[in-house]
Amino acid sequence: MEHESRVLEFWRGNGRTGSTMQVYLCWVRRFYRYCDGRHRDPVTHLTLDGAREFARGYARERGIDEQQTFACARSALRAWSIAVRTLGGSPPSWRRPAPPPRWRPILREYCRFRQHHRGVAASSLCGEVKYIAQFLALLGAAGRPVSRIRLIDIDAFVVRLRTRCTPRTIAGVCSTLRAFLRFLTATGRLRHDLACSVAAPIAPRRDRPPRALAWCDVRRILAAVDLRVRAGHRDRTLFLLMAAYGMGAAEVRALCLDDIDWRAATLRVTRPKTGTSIVLPLLPQLARALVQYLRFGRPRHAQSRALFLSACAPHGPVSGSAVRHAFRKHAQTAGVDVHHLGPHALRHSHATRQIDLGAPPKIVGDILGHRDPASTSAYVHVASRRLRPLALPVPR
Repeated sequence: MEHESRVLEFWRGNGRTGSTMQVYLCWVRRFYRYCDGRHRDPVTHLTLDGAREFARGYARERGIDEQQTFACARSALRAWSIAVRTLGGSPPSWRRPAPPPRWRPILREYCRFRQHHRGVAASSLCGEVKYIAQFLALLGAAGRPVSRIRLIDIDAFVVRLRTRCTPRTIAGVCSTLRAFLRFLTATGRLRHDLACSVAAPIAPRRDRPPRALAWCDVRRILAAVDLRVRAGHRDRTLFLLMAAYGMGAAEVRALCLDDIDWRAATLRVTRPKTGTSIVLPLLPQLARALVQYLRFGRPRHAQSRALFLSACAPHGPVSGSAVRHAFRKHAQTAGVDVHHLGPHALRHSHATRQIDLGAPPKIVGDILGHRDPASTSAYVHVASRRLRPLALPVPR
């Protein structure tokens, strides 16, 4: 087979064991023989559908379980496809591209309206459109057009949400409905503005436990990361950035190699929600951690310019679920109870520590990327050191 020795070297460089590589090669050779026997181009059929067809035929010929055969063949052929593409080959896409969401014209216009007039990110709009589509479906079931929306329709929709959503979620949906009703009024689809009449349930801002960790716990989590594996260098550097700069997981995941200016010792951070950028000084300890990660943790054959990559091929940008899993794993190793917390706790910990050390809230808010000073209060309301001297004595 073409590229066999180079693919083996690629697999070996990505941590595949010798036994795994031998099993993969056996399935790849069977796939090539299967395609040759049917006069097919194996490279053209190196897709998920091709692997499923091969597993079906191979299992029937030998009278073995088809699902187990497909599971083994899929892993081997996908690893082969990724390696061939990384090494310069041109196999087809492993999966068929997902069709774009088929939104109604009014929803597409609403998204353009929100992006143009309010600067809402596309990721936030996906969540808004989901609930608006449910509301429109409820209207359609009642046989009522958008121009004849009534408050009882909104109340009925909110009551239905109460059976499966928390008050905080329902409050967010009501905010989305207000935005949609304002859009309908602004575009002339509604004669009267009903947005001011949408009543949301009361969701206290402080109904959650504090999300900030003690700084000693942050140190314990960082010290618990195993640097003997590649992913350990990535996780430690990633968490260091979040703890030192108060960056969110989305901001860290959006970093690329070009954002680091080694000569100027700066780091450019782009806010995913607003698209704005801020240039931060590259602290010496973080610079050393980045160098160690780039030398020992970042995959050598990666084609992506993203700074933090997944440990498994094809080495795309690290996912949010991978960051959450890594944070909870290292916290558990360190003996820190973060059952209900995620990596965003590092952002809260940074903000709380800065306020405790005497940093002005305005500067903390600017570093965190907040436009409204009220947004910073959600991160610093547990700054107990500075609040403790203000407490009145307990009367006797």
